[in-house]
This record gives sequence, C-alpha cells and structure tokens, in this order.
Amino acid sequence: MMAQAPIQFDRASGALEGANLWERTAALALVTGSKISSHFSHMGYIACANLLRKTLPERNIAIRLNPDAVFEFPYGDGYWSKLLNRAYNYEDELELLFADSIDVDYTLLDCGANYGYWSVLVSSKPFGSHKAIAIEPSGQNYPKLANNAEINGNRFETMKCAIGAARGTARLSGTKHEAFSIAGAPSDGGEDVPVLALDDLIDDGRIAASGKYLIKLDVEGVEIEAIKGGTRLLQADSVIMCEEHGSDRSHAVSRYILEQTPLKLIVFDPRSNRMETVTELSILDRIKVSTHVGYNVFGTASAFWQDRIDALNAKNARRMQ
Repeated sequence: MMAQAPIQFDRASGALEGANLWERTAALALVTGSKISSHFSHMGYIACANLLRKTLPERNIAIRLNPDAVFEFPYGDGYWSKLLNRAYNYEDELELLFADSIDVDYTLLDCGANYGYWSVLVSSKPFGSHKAIAIEPSGQNYPKLANNAEINGNRFETMKCAIGAARGTARLSGTKHEAFSIAGAPSDGGEDVPVLALDDLIDDGRIAASGKYLIKLDVEGVEIEAIKGGTRLLQADSVIMCEEHGSDRSHAVSRYILEQTPLKLIVFDPRSNRMETVTELSILDRIKVSTHVGYNVFGTASAFWQDRIDALNAKNARRMQ
C-alpha cells in the first residue's frame, strides 16, 4: 500500500493543507498545547502530543520552515509538533548565530542530527545555502533524516554513525527518538552503531582542517567524549554548540570546556540578550531555570568567531536602544 502524501503546513502563512477533519482538530490541539505549555518550558507537552498521535493515522507532515526549506516528520510527533505553533522558536540562541553567519563560508557539522532540522535550515537560501553534514546513528531516525535530505534536493550530506572520542563501535539505546544515546549500559538493548571522532572527518577527507565550522553536538551524554575526539578540529576556526541539560546542576559539559580545553566558553544570557563569555559557572545556575530542557553553550578557540560574536552582541545592543 502506498504511503499517504504528507500533510503540508506553512509556518509563514499558517496554511494547513491535505489534512482531514480529525487531523485539523489535532493540529489545533497541538498548537493550543504548545502555547499553554510554553509558559512552563513545554513541561508535559511531548507526553500529551504522543498520546494524541496514537489516535491519528500514520502519515507525515511536511513543514515549510522558509521558502527554501521543508522539514518532514511523523504527524503528531511529540518533539517536533511544537513547530505547528508559529510563535515557537526552536533553539533560538542557535538560530541567532546561524542567521548572523549567512555571509561566512562555513560548514555545519550536525552531530546527533535526529531528522535533520538544522541541516535543512542552514543549507537553505535564507540561511546562506551552507554545506552541511548531518550525522545520525539511529536506525530508526536515519531514514527520516535521509528523507529530509532528499525532499530538499540532497543538498546536504548524511552519515549513519555516532560521534565519540575515537573510531569504533558502540551500543545505541533509548526510548525517545530525540534522546537515543551511546552513553547507556550494554544491557539497555538497542543497536550496534559505528563511532567516529570529529578528527576522523579530517583524516577521512570529508572536511579540510583549514575550513570554518559550526559544530552542533547533540549527542546525549557523550559531549565530553566528542570534544576529546575533536582536538585538531577545535583548534581551527570552529565553534562547538553543546547541549547542557537543565537537570545537571554540576554543569559537567561547561565545566569540562572551561577547565580542560583551550576553548572559551560562551553562553546566551536572556537577561542581557548577549552571548556572554563565561569565566565562572555560577551564571549557569541563573540561566538554567528549567530542569527538563536543554540549554546550548558554545565553545571556541577561534579569533575569527570571537570577533563575529562580539559584532553580533554590538548589533543586538544597537537594536535594543
């Protein structure tokens, strides 16, 4: 039986096409749920959306993120359905840097790409049509990532592997597609996946050591291992963007970047609306207000990217005057 064509949703206009009455009603519920739960960091939203999804026929929704970017995922997916709420911004501190870097000739390394949201966006014309390599180890997620590459003209590369400290094999496990990890115990079930270090991408000729890179590390508990495996790459003109979990009050990833690497640690502070260079971790106690979400921190040893971030702060300051 042929799969049904995906429902279409345009984030700019709010137009929803190809949905039946029940699917339209579900869209309304998903948007309302996102708006209400946004007041408390979307607590409970994923669980409620995933319950609703069980009542829906299995089909995809294709969300037009901008005129040159389409992002497709299973309709009702708890993690991604927040995109139906047009007021919702996904990881806006990352979007701030990507939007400011349109004119820079960089490559995105999208590690733990999931279904490829950032690769779709960054490779689109409004974001500068950048090169991107989307890296995703999960046998469940990878076909959805490959589909998003295909529907966007295969303009970004995909790789099925995990990122870690060294080349090898690891056990990937988990129950949520947005939280699969190679950090669990072998007894957790799951699947064996190949592992590459970031520096292996240079050795294997996939990227040049001399390029400019924005490196998104959404690797669920192995961020520190991934940083260890990217020593040479992180000495180049690169910025790593890592997720710090709100529940980790020790700020392990930030602590490692600050104390064990030559990188400067930078975090977006909503209070000052600036990308602040962090010299001590107490600022994160204030910024990480919700225990069930992730906060992105940035690390760079590059004078080029530090100048860009300083200029971005100056632009934001002028805008707020």
